[in-house]
Amino acid sequence: MARRGASSGGATARKRSGRRADSGTGHEAGRGSGRGGRGAEPVAEQVDGGLAELVPDRERPRAWTLTLDGAPQSHVDLDDPTYLSFEYQRRIGHIADLVAPPGRPLHVVHLGGGAFTLARYIAATRPRSTQQIVETDEALVRLVRRELPLDPQARIRVRAADARAGLGKVHDGWADLVIADVFSGARTPAHLTSTEFLAEVRRVLKPGGSYVANLADGPPLAHLRGQIATAAAVFPELALAADPAVWRGRRFGNAVLLASDLPPGLAELTRRVATDPHPGRVEHGRALADFTGGAAAVTDADARPSPAPPPSAFG
Repeated sequence: MARRGASSGGATARKRSGRRADSGTGHEAGRGSGRGGRGAEPVAEQVDGGLAELVPDRERPRAWTLTLDGAPQSHVDLDDPTYLSFEYQRRIGHIADLVAPPGRPLHVVHLGGGAFTLARYIAATRPRSTQQIVETDEALVRLVRRELPLDPQARIRVRAADARAGLGKVHDGWADLVIADVFSGARTPAHLTSTEFLAEVRRVLKPGGSYVANLADGPPLAHLRGQIATAAAVFPELALAADPAVWRGRRFGNAVLLASDLPPGLAELTRRVATDPHPGRVEHGRALADFTGGAAAVTDADARPSPAPPPSAFG
């Protein structure tokens, strides 16, 4: 979650210590240096969604954390884009590793851009992938492009648009993977929580393609339960990865939802999430259905934004 302009992405309740993901490495190059490390100074700039700041990582020479109004959004290591610092992004990275055989190029749509962390990860681990980023905050896109330039050889297109409007321009059956990481003022916008929205997601997916969403909720987890029920109305197979404390409703946090005709590699996904530096739990099937507690699917007519996080979520 993040304090951002409408339909932006890349939010997290907490920064987690990172590790290199299991796939290969890559290198970012471009006209900007992206120089971080001990001697670098933060870069602050007003963007559409608030005050954006790029904070250098003192332990990694060309790595930066993007914050918006003080809330962590993304972490990028330009020397090693396979390094995923945030817990929820590592879980999405695991899914990206498992949706196809290692190294096979993918067609990916990213709803929400942040610092383009996951697009960089997929470009490094799956060369020749073709990716589209939909990010509404044009000023943020300009900042990231200037200070943290993309590899000019990467097939990544960035489109300035609302997430749902941008999704509507993607051709039927184009994507292997759609990743939604979209927050406005620390909340997922209402129009991205409905069955109608997920029907658009399914339209652009290839047969067997996967949808992954970064969700955020806290006690009593009504939003999370409703989003699972909503996805179940559109996709036959679901899985959800979250921290045990989030599962038990003890704190506000992120959960990663996977929806597909057939979720890829559930046993391996479960293993990876369980052995993460900050272990999580994956549920699917009957256990996940029982977790919803009879929650109803959300439609455009009754959609609401996700709940605002407590101030302690960013502490």
